[in-house]
Amino acid sequence: MKILTQEYREQWNTLSKLLFRVLFTYFVLYMLLMLLNPLFETPFRWIGKEILKINYDYEVSGNGSGDHTFAYLTLFVTVILTFIIVIIWSILDRSRKSYNKLLYWFLVFLRVVLVATMLFYGFVKIFKLQFPSASLTHLLDPLGDFSPMGLAWTYMGFSKGFNVFVGFLEVLGGLLLIPRRTQTLGSFLIIGVMTQVAVMNFCYDIPVKLFSVHLVLMALVIFITDNRFLNVFIKNKAVKKYNYYHPVKNTKYHKVIFWIKSIGLFILVSFISFNFYTTERNRGNNRKKPLLYGIWEATSFTKNGDTLQPLITDNFRWRYLIIDLKDEATIKTMDDLKHQYKFITDSTSQKIMIHKKDSESEDYNFNYKNPDSEFLQLDGIIESDTLHIIFSRKNHEKFNLNSRGFKWINERPYNR
Repeated sequence: MKILTQEYREQWNTLSKLLFRVLFTYFVLYMLLMLLNPLFETPFRWIGKEILKINYDYEVSGNGSGDHTFAYLTLFVTVILTFIIVIIWSILDRSRKSYNKLLYWFLVFLRVVLVATMLFYGFVKIFKLQFPSASLTHLLDPLGDFSPMGLAWTYMGFSKGFNVFVGFLEVLGGLLLIPRRTQTLGSFLIIGVMTQVAVMNFCYDIPVKLFSVHLVLMALVIFITDNRFLNVFIKNKAVKKYNYYHPVKNTKYHKVIFWIKSIGLFILVSFISFNFYTTERNRGNNRKKPLLYGIWEATSFTKNGDTLQPLITDNFRWRYLIIDLKDEATIKTMDDLKHQYKFITDSTSQKIMIHKKDSESEDYNFNYKNPDSEFLQLDGIIESDTLHIIFSRKNHEKFNLNSRGFKWINERPYNR
């Protein structure tokens, strides 16, 4: 029985009409409210407080999380509105025989959402912006200090090749959705790729669980409307050519749409590629490294004339100075706590501005000597303390994560 199909049917059965109303209402509402939910903050918060009894503070933005309280509140509203709208729609429109035209445009809507998302997700991996390599600071962190999400990010960020492979599959899935003849293959590919992403989000506590699951469901809707999959994948039967329904028969219209798709795709891919390439050159692994870049280990630390021994209980003595990004530095003290500092270097005067991130001070308070790549000396005053520090470079390229490389032949597993 064909519940939903892209072939024209003059008369739909009751189940087909009900299922379509539910899917159409839910996914259109989901996307609209996901994009526009800040406009409904007041009524949504009222629902959260009075109906769901949410009594703690939360933000609308989620601070980068897609699974924040307001997102779940929006999902709750989406489900309730879907239930109400479908009931009203079913009553008022019960005499309608079919939704062939509306199904066509609904699938176009889902394809547009998936194509845009897959191209973005794919290219952000191909240019290795989503999962950068482990930072110099992360290289010094004990494994036990990593969050599950941080561990997943480090795992993905290790390999440029794996990023390109996963990103290529996501881009390919999106591109295959554009022509109707290949949309079933594209949706099938996206189901596989995004299911892996969704499972990773659940298992590694990555807060994009809601959106990734919905992407899988959107691709699944497109896939099941090509009902041949049952015969191909389950019954092992031959299938006939699929006669897609199209509300517009004009050949000129189809030619115009073809060129709009082609030109639009070229512009979109070019824009994303240029934007991400530029970002990678400025902020990614290929960025220009700052002066004094590296991990510097304090071999001698003098405070106000007293030499401090490297005791692991000392919360003041520096253990590492980590310079990874421009105008920033991380100082790791002996007790393994990390502190973020402004770190602006003037190579002409051999001076450095070192102040805590929240400090408003703009004076160059340290002198430095860096006669060779292995030695660094800092002399200056910070927070009324006079410091004299001698550092030696810790070669981050010798860390196992960076030095192991790829081996065709392994006599035994190198599992460290």
